[in-house]
Amino acid sequence: MLYLLKTLIAAIVIVLTTELSKRSSSLAALLLALPIISVTSFIWIYYETQDKTKIAELSSQTFWYVIPSLPMFLLFSWLLRHDVNFFIALLACCALTAALFGVVRYFQT
Repeated sequence: MLYLLKTLIAAIVIVLTTELSKRSSSLAALLLALPIISVTSFIWIYYETQDKTKIAELSSQTFWYVIPSLPMFLLFSWLLRHDVNFFIALLACCALTAALFGVVRYFQT
C-alpha cells in the first residue's frame, strides 16, 4: 500500500507540471525546481527507518548530484532555441549530465 502511495504522489507531480506548463511555463518550472521528490523521499525514509544519519548522508549526496545536473537545463534550452531536434538535444543533455555525474562520482571516492 505504501508503495502505491509513493507512486501516486510522483504521478501527481508529473501530471500537475504537465498541465500547469500549458498555462504558465514559469509556474511549471517553479514546481519542477522544488525538491518535492527529495523531501518526500526523506519523509518516507524517516517514517520507515527513523535513521537520521542515513537521511543526512542522502541529503548531502543529493546536493552534490544536483550541481552537475544544472548545466543540462541551460544546454537543453540553448539547443532547442537553435532548432536542434528535440530528441537529439535531449540525448546530448543526458550525455552531458551523465558525464558530469561521472566527474562528481570520481571526486567523491
